[in-house]
Amino acid sequence: MSQNGAQTLRLRRPDTSAPTKQPAPARHTGILQDQLRRSARRPWSPSWTMAIRILLLFRFTAAMYSNIDDCDEVYNFWEPLHFLDRGTGFQTWETSPKYAIRSWAYILLHLLPARAAGLVFKGADKRAAFFAVRIVYALASTLVEATFYRTVHERINERLSFPSTFAMHASTLAFSYAFVPSSLQNNRRVLLATICFAVGGVVGWPFALALAIPFVIEELFVASSDRVTSDSWLSWIQRRWKRLATTGIIASTIFVPVIGIDSLAYGRLTVYNIFGGADRGPDLYGTEPWYFYVLNLTLNFNVLVPLAFGALPALAVTYVVDRKRLGAYSPSSGQSSPFTVLGLRLAPLYVWAGILTLQPHKEERFMFPAYPLVCFNAAEVVFVSVTKSPYKASQSTLFRTFTLSVGVTAGIISLSRIIALGQYYHTPLTVMHHFSSHEVVNLLNTTHLIPPPLPKTAPEDQPRVDITPIKVFNLTLCVAKEWHRFPGHYLVPDGVRVGFVKSEFSGLLPGKFVLPHSSHSSLSLWPWPGTHLVPVDQNDLNREEPSHYTSITDCDYLVDLDFPLRPKESSHEPRYAVQSAVWERVACRPFLDGAHSQLLNLNEFGDYCLLRNKHRVEKKAEWVKKNVSFETLSESKSGM
Repeated sequence: MSQNGAQTLRLRRPDTSAPTKQPAPARHTGILQDQLRRSARRPWSPSWTMAIRILLLFRFTAAMYSNIDDCDEVYNFWEPLHFLDRGTGFQTWETSPKYAIRSWAYILLHLLPARAAGLVFKGADKRAAFFAVRIVYALASTLVEATFYRTVHERINERLSFPSTFAMHASTLAFSYAFVPSSLQNNRRVLLATICFAVGGVVGWPFALALAIPFVIEELFVASSDRVTSDSWLSWIQRRWKRLATTGIIASTIFVPVIGIDSLAYGRLTVYNIFGGADRGPDLYGTEPWYFYVLNLTLNFNVLVPLAFGALPALAVTYVVDRKRLGAYSPSSGQSSPFTVLGLRLAPLYVWAGILTLQPHKEERFMFPAYPLVCFNAAEVVFVSVTKSPYKASQSTLFRTFTLSVGVTAGIISLSRIIALGQYYHTPLTVMHHFSSHEVVNLLNTTHLIPPPLPKTAPEDQPRVDITPIKVFNLTLCVAKEWHRFPGHYLVPDGVRVGFVKSEFSGLLPGKFVLPHSSHSSLSLWPWPGTHLVPVDQNDLNREEPSHYTSITDCDYLVDLDFPLRPKESSHEPRYAVQSAVWERVACRPFLDGAHSQLLNLNEFGDYCLLRNKHRVEKKAEWVKKNVSFETLSESKSGM
C-alpha cells in the first residue's frame, strides 16, 4: 500500500523454469490387479455416500411395493410381531413354549419401529407399522450393502465393486470386515467380523454361521497380510488362535440377552432349539430335488449364476495363465499366495450351497444369506477372465464389451422379473388393501358411522378416515385354499376377525395366540404373558387340527382364487366366486395361473377375489343402523 493510502497490485510472470510435476495416481492395492499403466485413467465408482443414495432409492421402493413371497414370513414373523404390538395374531406350533423353535428376541427387535410408526402417524391405520418395519430393513440393507461395496472396492478391486432377512444383513456386514486380509496388526477386523457372524447366527438363523467357515480357516491357518518366518511360526499361530478364541468368547455374549429374552417369553429357561426328534423335522413340510437351488438361483440371478459358481475354476485358470493378475508375488514359506486369499473369499458361496443342497427340505429363503456372494463371485469371474490384460485375446471387441454385456443382460432380465412378480403376484396385497381402504370405508359410510366426504374436495385431500368403528360389525374375514397367501393382520383393520375355512390342505394351520386369564400375575418382567401359555391344539407332526377352522357359514367376507378358464372344484374347494346367490364379488384382480402358463408370455390368469356374503353383511349393516350412531361412538371415545 502506498503512502497516500492507495492500494497497488504487483504482477509477476509465471516461473516456467521448474514446472510442477503432478504425482502419479496411486496404484490400487487390492488383491486383483489391473495390468494397466500407472498413469491410466482409473475406473469410475461411486463413493460410499453416493452408493447409499443409489441403494436407498431401490430399497425404499422395494419396501413399499414388493410382495410377501413366503407364508413363513407372515406366520412366524408378522403375526408374532402383531401379537406383541396389538394383542392378536396367528400362532404356529414353533412359538409354543412346548417346542420353542422361534426366538422372541428376534421378533422383539422389530417392535420399536412398529410402535414408533403408531406414534408418528397418529390416527392412521396400522398399515403404517407394517411399512415402517419394512423401511427399517431397507435402511439396514442399504447401509450394509454400501459398506460391503466399499470393502470390495478397496480390498479386492475397484472394478468388482457393486451395489438381503436379518442373517443376510449380518453376514453381508461380516464379510465387509472378513474380506480384509487377516493380520496380527488388525484386531478390529477379527472382532467385528466375528460379532457380525455371531449376531446373524444367534439372533437370526444358526445355520448362517456356516458362512464363517472360510473366515475361521484364514484366521487360524493362513498368513494373509502377515509375513511369518520359520522361527516365529509357533508364536504367530498361538497369537492367531488366542485372538480368535478371545473374540469368539466376546461375540458369544450375544447369547446372554437372547436366552434371557426367550426364557422370559416362554416362561422357562430356553436355549434356541434347531433339532427335531424322531419322525419330526422340516422334511414333514416337503422335500425338493438336489437341483432346486440351481433352478431357483437361475430364476433370481439369471446369467450371473454360472459365472458365480465358475469363480474358483476361473481363479485356477488365472493362476496358470496370468499370475500377475493378482499382483506381483514371489512365493515364500512365510507369505500367503494372493490366490489363496482370494479363494477363501470365493469359498463361502460353495460352502453354503453345498450344505443347503444336502438338506432334503429346501426353500428359496434359505439361500438369502449368500445372495451378495453370488454377485461378488460373478464379478470376480468377469474381471479375471475378460478385463484388460497383456494377452491379445482380451483386446478383441468381444472381450472389451463382455463386462458391459453381462451387466446389461443381467439388469434387463432382473428388471423383467421384478415387473413380472409385481404384475402376476401382487394381487393378495392389492385385494387386502381394497378391503381396508374401500370396502370397510363404504360400509361405514352407508351406516353413517363416519362423517360424509367433504364436498368439492379431491379424494387425496379428504381428511383421514377413522375406521375403528368397524369393530361394531363383528365381521369375519375368511381365507380358504389361499391361506398361504394371507398377508397378515397388519393389513386387516382391528376388530375384524380372520378365520381359515377347510380346503384340500390337510396339514396343520396356525391357531390363535391364547390370551391369559385375568388372574395372571402382572409383575412379570415380560409384559406379554400370552407367550407363556401352551396351546393344546398344536403339534410338531404337521397333523391337521380341526379346531383351527371356521365354518363357511360364519364368514362375512371370503378371499378366494378362481380359474374360470380351467374350472376345478371339490367338496372342500367349491367355486365360491361363481356362487352369486351367496357371494358377491367386491374386488377381483388377475392372478397368474402358473400351472397352465407357458413361456413367451403365453400366460393364463385367474380371478383373485374378495367376496362378500351379501345376506350376512346386509343384516349386520341394518342392525348397526338401528342400534349404533356416529354420535354415540363419539361420546364413548370422549369418555374414555
